[in-house]
Amino acid sequence: MVDCLIPRTYYVLICFFILYPNGANFVPGEKINYNLANSWADKLGMELYHLGDFITRRKEVQESFKEAQVISRNGAKIVENMAHDIKIMMELKISAVRRIMDTAENTALSHQNDKEDFYFSYYNAKDMRGPEDPIPTPAPRELDDMGKPHIFVPPKEIILTPKAEFFDTPVNLSVSSVHVPLNVFDRAAEVIKSIQWSENLDQIFRDNYKNDPTLSWQFYGSSTGFMRQFPAAKWKAKPVDLYDCRLRSWYMEAATSPKDIIILLDSSGSMKGQRLDIAKKVVNTILDTLGTNDFVNIFTFGKTVEPAVKCFEETLVQANLGNIRELMEGVDNVNIGNIANFTAALTKAFEVLEQFRTEQRGAQCNQAIMIVSDGAPFTYADVFEQYNWRDLPFKPVRVFTYLIGKEVADVKDIKWMACANQGYYVHLSDMAEVREMVLNYIPVMARPLVLGKNDHPVVWTQVYADFIDPKMSDWLWETKQCDDQREDVLEFRREGYRMLEPNEVHKRIYLRNKAAWNQPLESDTYQFMTTVSMPVYDRRMNATKIANLLGVAGTDVPIRDIKRMLSPFLLGVNGYAFIVTNNGYILFHPDFRPIFQGNILKPAYNSVDMIEVELLDDDRAARDFNPVLLTIRDSIINQSTGSKWMLVKNHFDEMKRVARIKRQYYWRAIPNTPFTLVITYPEQYGVHRLAIRAENEIHRMNIKGENLLNYFGGKRWRIHPTWLYCKHNNKTFATPEEELVWFLNKMSQPGWRWPLSRSALPPEHAALMFSNTSTGRIPSINDKESYYCDRQLMQSLVFDARVTEWFSKNTSFNSKDDKGNEFKQRFGITVAFLATHSGLTRWQEFHSNMAEEAGAGEVFSEQNKRAIDEMWYKRAVDQHFVHKDSFVYSVPFDAGDLGEEITVTASNAVFHTESAKSAPAAVVGFQFHHSALDKLFRNITGNGCAVEDRECYVIDNNGFIIISPYRQEIGKFFGEINGGIMLRLVEEKVFKQVVVYDYQAVCFESSGDMNASNSLLSPLFHVLRALKWLLHTALWYIVQFTNTAIAEFIDPYIDEDMSDYPASTKTTDWLRLVTLHRTRLKSCDMQRVLYLMYNEKDNVAFNMTAHVCERPFVVLPIPNSNMILLVIDQRCPRDPSIQLSVNPADIHYPLDKNQTFACYKNDREFSRVRPVSCINRHINESSIELCGKAGSIYINVILLMLGLSLCRYL
Repeated sequence: MVDCLIPRTYYVLICFFILYPNGANFVPGEKINYNLANSWADKLGMELYHLGDFITRRKEVQESFKEAQVISRNGAKIVENMAHDIKIMMELKISAVRRIMDTAENTALSHQNDKEDFYFSYYNAKDMRGPEDPIPTPAPRELDDMGKPHIFVPPKEIILTPKAEFFDTPVNLSVSSVHVPLNVFDRAAEVIKSIQWSENLDQIFRDNYKNDPTLSWQFYGSSTGFMRQFPAAKWKAKPVDLYDCRLRSWYMEAATSPKDIIILLDSSGSMKGQRLDIAKKVVNTILDTLGTNDFVNIFTFGKTVEPAVKCFEETLVQANLGNIRELMEGVDNVNIGNIANFTAALTKAFEVLEQFRTEQRGAQCNQAIMIVSDGAPFTYADVFEQYNWRDLPFKPVRVFTYLIGKEVADVKDIKWMACANQGYYVHLSDMAEVREMVLNYIPVMARPLVLGKNDHPVVWTQVYADFIDPKMSDWLWETKQCDDQREDVLEFRREGYRMLEPNEVHKRIYLRNKAAWNQPLESDTYQFMTTVSMPVYDRRMNATKIANLLGVAGTDVPIRDIKRMLSPFLLGVNGYAFIVTNNGYILFHPDFRPIFQGNILKPAYNSVDMIEVELLDDDRAARDFNPVLLTIRDSIINQSTGSKWMLVKNHFDEMKRVARIKRQYYWRAIPNTPFTLVITYPEQYGVHRLAIRAENEIHRMNIKGENLLNYFGGKRWRIHPTWLYCKHNNKTFATPEEELVWFLNKMSQPGWRWPLSRSALPPEHAALMFSNTSTGRIPSINDKESYYCDRQLMQSLVFDARVTEWFSKNTSFNSKDDKGNEFKQRFGITVAFLATHSGLTRWQEFHSNMAEEAGAGEVFSEQNKRAIDEMWYKRAVDQHFVHKDSFVYSVPFDAGDLGEEITVTASNAVFHTESAKSAPAAVVGFQFHHSALDKLFRNITGNGCAVEDRECYVIDNNGFIIISPYRQEIGKFFGEINGGIMLRLVEEKVFKQVVVYDYQAVCFESSGDMNASNSLLSPLFHVLRALKWLLHTALWYIVQFTNTAIAEFIDPYIDEDMSDYPASTKTTDWLRLVTLHRTRLKSCDMQRVLYLMYNEKDNVAFNMTAHVCERPFVVLPIPNSNMILLVIDQRCPRDPSIQLSVNPADIHYPLDKNQTFACYKNDREFSRVRPVSCINRHINESSIELCGKAGSIYINVILLMLGLSLCRYL
């Protein structure tokens, strides 16, 4: 009997059949038999292992890679080469923008004497028609405000064709189109004249695109408001067009150097009613013009001076989306009263600005005070003399004044404040003119730039979602809440008062929270960009007197295109690269999650700091960042070169799983940009990689007469869809595989040459380099056969394809072989697959009969073609270091809630070893039906787990249920099912709790009737508000006076037996179900407690027997897998108060009375580096006399009425 207890799988199985010849059964009421449970775990592990070993042919796969060599990965060299490639690419974009800028300045100069043509026809992006569209007819002739006939110009006809490089947007590559904001009249003299001459930019747009077909959108944004964009495309305006190029970061940051702004908002008693509404609109518009390199604060001044956000006292905050949102909410809550104390307000503003100036904090460049008031009684010259006129003629702080109200008496003094301090004065009396008048401050701040003439600073923006206004997030969230209310009403009509039952309420809340927690890493809704831009100056002689800014030229650089330059193949599985800006924010990162709820941008989506995504494994509290990480961050933003090992926590798979990894980081600056590139890979398996030997290179295979296309036969293979293998600049292909085959065919032909670099040199660089050549010919990226190939990646891909060619072919286990048929029938296997380190994926389908059936393979190939980026690939490589022969098993989360067949995925990593060095070569795996796995488990356990007082679970290494007695529990976290047992497993060191912080979370706070989305330009939204008010009013009267009618309406939809509900519930609680409880979005921090199985093979807990209710369970490892078997005695009572979850929970920081989360973050702000360019003074600026004007807008009646109706929400 002692020999039977030897801990070896072979002997355990023999003992199992000797001791339990009649089946492995528990008797009801009997305690858990440890030996019996151990035999179950061993048999299940053995069955699954042999299945996987046979189906995947992993030993054959390992043997296939024996010709490869293992070499060391040189992180410093990799990051240097990647940074160089990105530098060349970005110089191409800068070169294109510089040519647009230069052409615009010269064209404006040469057309300065042209007369405006009010009937000039141009391609209006919002009003173009296709060849099949009817020609619109003019409206009846009416007179405009000036008594002249309205101008009608029919839309121009254009043909648009979708292009992949422009995100499949239909475009026309011959012309540009013009976008005009809603608040700009396109037939105004200055606007139409600029539209006329700027049409000449089409030629340079086309030339740029010819020189570099990788260029994305090119554009010129005019200071008059319109934007000319190439190629021409129809404008997307859903649900309404909020776009104004002058409010976009690429325009604002190019037009003005970084700035510190203090806004002084008059809160005296005279600022009430419409004046306050206009003033708030002015303040919000100023905030809209600021970017992440600017700093700002708002002070209200009546009798005393108070910050709009109570905790932003005596400081300036960075103008990122989160802080701007906080300031706007503070402005909404301004209280009116008392008299205006200008002296105290100006003193406060000057002192704060001077403190930041002397301490080298904030923007460290321009400084300005914006005064928003209905008048000033004096000039307060003594204050300006004390603080701003110490070093004349230079005045460190500009003053801009915004006089509010139609009938104001104190014009002279408030205008003097601006004119005497190199600022600008405007008078606003109507909402419709706010935006145009506020934007007048931009040309004034740009005067030193324009006067300098020759210096055109190059500006790179933070990442942003193209075309989308941040206010859209509030509108989308409002719409989502309305949809939820409609669903509740419909469900109430179907289910009646069953909706009030706790289980139903909990289910509804959970499903909505789950949707809110959905944070996709990829989006088809938004295209994320960075933009490079530079200012365009007016070179006309008379323009110098007013230093006129013509506009800004720029081009978008999609984040997608930058990622393609990074050769993820060189970093390997679980390696990645990211870029950090001068502010410490990430431009992109694998944990960058800008979206929630599927399609809503987060309130502060583009101000995510690098230390908020690189989480050190140091068990520190939230926002208590490790000094080592802060030191690395400082090195990165200062654009140093360095490297460092760090222990980190990597969450993955919807933030429900976690791994603790030691990583190597390397970083290097991208010259002439504010960006620094960082790469990282795991120490355990990232320091080495596979490489091919010289005899296996493509050209040698061609010499031998081998046909490369033979290795890519059939349809059962895919390559990584986002990796750049080979790219042709003038050809398009339906799929990456089609493009690859075209290049493989070219490689087999004589004369094939590998390109020297990914990107062509900028034309000015190329001209210099080739000026001394015999031909003088400058290579163009647009040559007929212009292309790029990643040589290392292609060599590895072809090698992998050659050595794994056999995998997808029909083999013995897909024929009538008895063993193969037995496996297919017993396990319901649908597909076996192989993915290699070069991004190649192959698969073999299994059919119920010998006919070629479509289905499993197609589904697999569509959902699993990203090779090393697939979750089963990453987890298999990690699992290799737990047990190298083990498979990783998984089911989809919450799979039991689905009505369809559940698929189990199993994967195993294949490593190649050479001279004591090993590297991951591939991952093999298979998918099979969960019902077959469940049947196998029940056959092994007999009725041992079928008795009423026993429950058996199979759980994976992160605590998720693979096998359960109840289908609905499959795919759920075990702690939610039995928190008490899960807690015991943590205490016994079977699982470790790992706390992961989510610094990109979104919370929802009650907003009453007001919401940040009220400022959105959306008539539909306000119609909804009106309808809601009418609905609530009607419902109140109905409840008060027609309860009988309500009962008659509701009765058909409720339970016949209502004895369990109070009478009051039946008559009134339904109103609560259809009432919209509105919330608004807020940035916040959350944490998840995730679980990871300890890797100790001889864990004491696996050798412990059950002991009555002190330990009512047995837990055992399932060999060669990532799973454990858990047998529980159900006779012991559960503690319902113990519930564990992997769902996010709010982090409650110790906030002071007036402190918000935004304040808490700002109190712990990180260091940053100021942009290189700062032009904030010019000796000739004092000669410019223009310093203000009153509001005066001439627009047609229709635009005026539109502006009046929407002005409150602009």
